[in-house]
Amino acid sequence: MICSSKGTTLIARGKNSNSIPRLPLTGSSTNRIQIRNPISVEKTFRRSSSSSSSMAVETMLMGSDSSTLILTSGASGRVRVLFSMRELKRLVTIIQSLILFLLLPFRVVVWRRRTGAVVIRDDKQERKVWSPPQIVVRKRNIGGESGCSVSPPSVPAAVVDEEVAVRRELAIKRVLEDEGGDGSSVRDYSLFTTKRGDTLFTQSWSPLSPNHRGLIVLLHGLNEHSGRYSDFAKQLNANGFKVYGIDWIGHGGSDGLHAYVPSLDYAVADLKSFLEKVFTENPGLPCFCFGHSTGGAIILKAMLDPKIESRVSGIVLTSPAVGVQPSHPIFAVLAPIMAFLLPRYQISAANKKGMPVSRDPAALIAKYSDPLVFTGSIRVKTGYEILRITAHLQQNLNKVKVPFLVMHGRDDTVTDPNASKKLYEEASSSDKSIKLYDGLLHDLLFEPEREIIAGAILDWLNQRV
Repeated sequence: MICSSKGTTLIARGKNSNSIPRLPLTGSSTNRIQIRNPISVEKTFRRSSSSSSSMAVETMLMGSDSSTLILTSGASGRVRVLFSMRELKRLVTIIQSLILFLLLPFRVVVWRRRTGAVVIRDDKQERKVWSPPQIVVRKRNIGGESGCSVSPPSVPAAVVDEEVAVRRELAIKRVLEDEGGDGSSVRDYSLFTTKRGDTLFTQSWSPLSPNHRGLIVLLHGLNEHSGRYSDFAKQLNANGFKVYGIDWIGHGGSDGLHAYVPSLDYAVADLKSFLEKVFTENPGLPCFCFGHSTGGAIILKAMLDPKIESRVSGIVLTSPAVGVQPSHPIFAVLAPIMAFLLPRYQISAANKKGMPVSRDPAALIAKYSDPLVFTGSIRVKTGYEILRITAHLQQNLNKVKVPFLVMHGRDDTVTDPNASKKLYEEASSSDKSIKLYDGLLHDLLFEPEREIIAGAILDWLNQRV
């Protein structure tokens, strides 16, 4: 094809090449070219208003009696974009979503925990609902009006499944049996209802002196509970801090299958709601947060909310789960599918001896003989949620603005101490400190050097009150 200001001539091969007419260029926006061969082909060409635009038409001989037109333009080079990394990632996401959609019919058992009831649903069977026993939770009255009282009639009795009932009863028993130790603090408990309707077990340690210097909201790590930090809470009491502990979903005396976390976003939302309650009950007092391991990751994600971060005076993190490595690289790939199909499945046999989290044999025995500590292997969904929250934190470390102290043992094999260094280096906080300890493992407050760790935390807090 030859294009000029006077017209367009199409040159082709074939028996009927002489019959191709000259096409004059006019002011119309569309010209049609018809090739009258045994096979009729109609093409529409649009002439651009820009004089610099161009278009080419090739004629290829596909036999003695037929011709084929191939229309090309400058945009043909954009095909390479289809093979960019961004498009490949999008393709992988689509394939993964398709796999989950195809596997949906095979997930016939759905457990729902609302007010303690367990619902089992099967497409081929009738729905069966098992109603667990009811217990009435008793709360100690500190004011002295009465020793123990039953919850008011207006509040319905807590309905929990049998496993949660046993754990909650034990958690309450430990609080009631604790007379304050050295007599410098008072320990109490309460039940906190989340916006989802789940009931969480919370407890508090209050100094006998009414003049509190500040507040500490304590969040435990994976598989444990807030009661394990009672000794540390009393040390904080001795320095004038009132301490609140919360057992997050699936842990301690709170609702949920033991050590099963349907979503760590639930734990983040619950922490925010509980902090609002603490702020309301203690106006004017500075509030700090303490988090260990996964509890530290939950606190960090909550601090990414400006409304919460602006009301918290600082956070202390020990061995935070900012960076973790799955047991095998393939798990990171299969985790979303496995978490969807088998969320409660335990990856391997239970490890009764526990992981090397402390060099103190007595501390290890106390931890792994505690019925409120989960000693089995991690559940699939829980593991996936930890990978998910650490990935989120890694991408948002520069958004951390709250004052913080991060502490980590260099020999920790559970969470990555280098991730704590990365947090310290990338966080936007103007007030930030880091302490790394050679030879120490994961549970810093249960290591033989626990007094050194507690002393460093108290020094940091006292300087900011």
